[in-house]
Amino acid sequence: MIGTIKADGSEKAFLKEVEKRSGEINADVEKTVRAIIADVKENGDKAVKQYTAKFDCPDVKYYRVPQEVIQDALTEADRELVESLLNCIEKITAFHERQKQNGYMMTDETGVILGQRVRGLDKVGLYVPGGTAAYPSSVLMNAIPAKIAGVGEIVMVTPPLKDGTPNKDILVAAALCGVDSIFMCGGAQAVAALAYGTEEIPKVSKIVGPGNIFVATAKKLLYGTVDIDMIAGPSEILVVADDTANPKYLAADLMSQAEHDKIASAILITTSGRIAEETTKEIERQMQTLERKEIIDYSLTNYGKIIVTDSISDACDIANALAPEHCEVVARNPLEFIGRIVNVGSLFLGEYAPEPLGDYYAGPNHVLPTSGTARFFSPLSVDSFIKKSSYIYYTADALNSAADDIIRVAERERLTAHANSIKVRIEDLRKN
Repeated sequence: MIGTIKADGSEKAFLKEVEKRSGEINADVEKTVRAIIADVKENGDKAVKQYTAKFDCPDVKYYRVPQEVIQDALTEADRELVESLLNCIEKITAFHERQKQNGYMMTDETGVILGQRVRGLDKVGLYVPGGTAAYPSSVLMNAIPAKIAGVGEIVMVTPPLKDGTPNKDILVAAALCGVDSIFMCGGAQAVAALAYGTEEIPKVSKIVGPGNIFVATAKKLLYGTVDIDMIAGPSEILVVADDTANPKYLAADLMSQAEHDKIASAILITTSGRIAEETTKEIERQMQTLERKEIIDYSLTNYGKIIVTDSISDACDIANALAPEHCEVVARNPLEFIGRIVNVGSLFLGEYAPEPLGDYYAGPNHVLPTSGTARFFSPLSVDSFIKKSSYIYYTADALNSAADDIIRVAERERLTAHANSIKVRIEDLRKN
C-alpha cells in the first residue's frame, strides 16, 4: 500500500528510486535484439515470419491484413464504440490542426530569394502492441497528427492474437484514421522490418508507438537508420493538491496510472496531512473493486508515495525537478499553475480534468516524455511528422555584395576551397 512521508529531505531517496526505474538497456536484451535486427536485415520477411511464429503465434492468419478484413472489422464493430472513437478523433484532430506549420519565402531589393519548405515525411511506421496491451487510443494519437502533417503513407505493425487473428479494435481504429497498411508482426523484428524494409513491408522514415523492452531497445539501436518518436519509460503521474482537493478523486487518479504496470509511478504531493490520510483510505476502499488490483497494489507500494510539503511552492519545486509525464493540479485557482509547473509532459488543471481525459478525448496527445525527459522533450505532435528544408537564390549583384565577408570568414577558418568557390565568380563579375 502507498506510504506517506514528510518533505524534509527524506523524500529525495524515494525520488531517486523512482528515477532508476528506466535504467540502462539490459545487456542480455540488447544482445538478443541485435541478433534479431541483423537477421531481419539479412533475411527480411522470412526472418520476421519465423520470429512471429516463435514469439506470438505459430499459425498467423495473415501477414498483411487484407483491406476487406479491416473493412469487415469496422462494419461489424460495436456502433457505440465507433461513435465514441469518432468523437475522440474529432477532438484530437481539432487540437492538432492548430499545430500545422507553413513554409515561407522572403526577398529583398537585390533580388535575393530565401525560403523554407515544410513537408510531411514520406512513410511512417506505427507500432501498436497486441494482446492485453492493445489500445486503439494509441492508434488515434499517433495516426491523426501524422495524417495532418501530410505523411504520404502510414504502415502499421501489430502482433497477432494467440489464435493468429488481428485485434479487431485495433483494426477499427486504423480504419477510422486512414492507416494505409497493416502487417501482423511485432517485437524487435517488426521494428527492424520497418527500419530496413523487406519485400513486403515498406522502409519508413520514422517509427512511432509504444512497445515492450524489446521494442524500445530495437528503436534505440536503430535510431539513425530511422527516426523514432522517443524511448518511452514506465508511465507516471504526479498529483499536486492543496486542502481543497477531494480525496476520492485523488485516489482514483493515482490508481488510473498505477494500473498500467507494476513499475508505473503514482505520487501525490499535498500541503495537507488530512488529505494524505483520507486519500490513503480511499485508495484502500476503491482498489477492492478494480480489475488490476494486484498491479495497482504493487505499483503503489514500491513506486507510489504521498509527500506532505509545507507549501504549495515546495510542491511545485518537486514537480519541476521530477518533470513528470502527467501532472494534475487540484487546488484553488488551478489555472495559475500553468506558469508555475513548466517541466511536464501534460498538465491537468482542476478537479474535473483527470488524466484519463487526456488519454482518450480532450485533444492533446497522450504520447508524452517520461522519466524526467519532459525537461527537454515535447509530446508527440504534428511537428514530429514533418521535415523542413531551405532554399536560396542570389543574383550576381547580391553575391558580389556579400563576397568579401564570405571570403574573409572562410579564409579565417582556413577553408580556402570555400573561399575559392566565391572568388572564381567574383573575379569574373568584377572584370565586367
